[in-house]
Amino acid sequence: MLPPSVAWRPQPVPRREPDEDVTTGVFRSHWAVVPLQVVAVALVFVALAGPILTMFGFGWVVMMTVAVVFGSLAYALPSWWYGTFGLREDHLVVHSGLVMRSSREIPLSRLQAVDVVQPLLMQVFGMAELRIELAGGDGSAIRLRCLRRGLAERVRAAVLAHAAGLPGRSPEAPEWPFYRLPFLLLLGALTFRVPVLLSFVLLLMLATAGAVFAEPGVAGALVPLTLGLLRYFWGPLARYTDYYASLSSDGLRLRYGMFQRRMQTVPPGRVQAVRVVEPLLWRALGVARVEANVAGYAGARQGDSATLLPVAPRRRAYALVDELFPDSGAAHVAMVPNRTWMPGLVGVDRRLFISTRGLFCQVTEIVPVERVQSLRLTAGPLARFTGLVSVDVDTPPGPVRARASAREAGEGRGLVDALAAYGRRARVPSAGTERWATRSTLERRPGHAVGTGAEDGTYDTPET
Repeated sequence: MLPPSVAWRPQPVPRREPDEDVTTGVFRSHWAVVPLQVVAVALVFVALAGPILTMFGFGWVVMMTVAVVFGSLAYALPSWWYGTFGLREDHLVVHSGLVMRSSREIPLSRLQAVDVVQPLLMQVFGMAELRIELAGGDGSAIRLRCLRRGLAERVRAAVLAHAAGLPGRSPEAPEWPFYRLPFLLLLGALTFRVPVLLSFVLLLMLATAGAVFAEPGVAGALVPLTLGLLRYFWGPLARYTDYYASLSSDGLRLRYGMFQRRMQTVPPGRVQAVRVVEPLLWRALGVARVEANVAGYAGARQGDSATLLPVAPRRRAYALVDELFPDSGAAHVAMVPNRTWMPGLVGVDRRLFISTRGLFCQVTEIVPVERVQSLRLTAGPLARFTGLVSVDVDTPPGPVRARASAREAGEGRGLVDALAAYGRRARVPSAGTERWATRSTLERRPGHAVGTGAEDGTYDTPET
């Protein structure tokens, strides 16, 4: 059974109204981007062409470097001046290019997510990058680089207000603190994983053996182990340091990062599916990881933005699920155990599909029925011989692959029929996620509970 949801909502933290109106006017990147580009081009030229030019004398190096500096300045300055953006009603207009001029006009009603990213160098200069994810795939994202941090945050607030159907000059929505990840908990959870612990032990054993026996060949095994630890231990540690999650009417707000500071905002309704991951050793600590399929993110950005809570107490993880899918009642969905030797639970009601699988690493996948894109009933050669089938619930791309494996044929058919019937009722034409601040709340008719653990393994379908 899933743990009961935690009703916890502290007082909101008020936000002051923006002191600059970004709904009118034209804006550009920070002026410092011009000298930075010139310096970067000059350094690359000296590093690549400098050794060749020294054959003709040091004067040639200086003269050609000065020419490259003025040439890059002649290109960078007009490019910066003509690279503008601004808000026009509920559209974001972006102009770019010097030789090949480009103009994009993006309807903000199709906005999927807004991120403010600050790499380490941008933090030094007080700049940030605004990333706007839109429906339309990997090539539709808008990246406004090298903005003043204050300007990036004000544009983010105005863009979210337009996308919600509010005036662009509306103050930033207040937020409620939800969870702050303690550094020691993050450090302990990343260490307390079987692959990381085994890698640490093996690394120490190899290093000790190499030092005692003076065997340099040990380095051939130390290098891949060290690289693996840098990726799977140091990478998440630096990425999720100072992790803070809050809730607002604009959606879920996430702030995190040691060297690259990031503020991620996921508007309401963009989360398509959620999974709660509990590795073997984490269950002893009572913690879990929450990942999600978020609409709008594509390619590598989907993997970078899939984690909503890297490490959190189990009750807090399921409390976030209840916030992402309001009035869904995930804790009240009855789960039916698998009748075969394979461990697993599955439950369906008029709002959610939930499946739990895994012996060593337990994974609980939660999908709202209105987000289901397709249903598949599959059976391989061995499964057909044993009379077992698998029910696959397809959602938009992401880490969640909802599936109920090794179910009896009649039970699997009942699952598919129930999900299809509930999906038809849940997907109404006016239930889109656009204009979430002005959209009317739709009331669904109450339906029968599904997945109640009937002894015969059948599932009730709603009346149509």
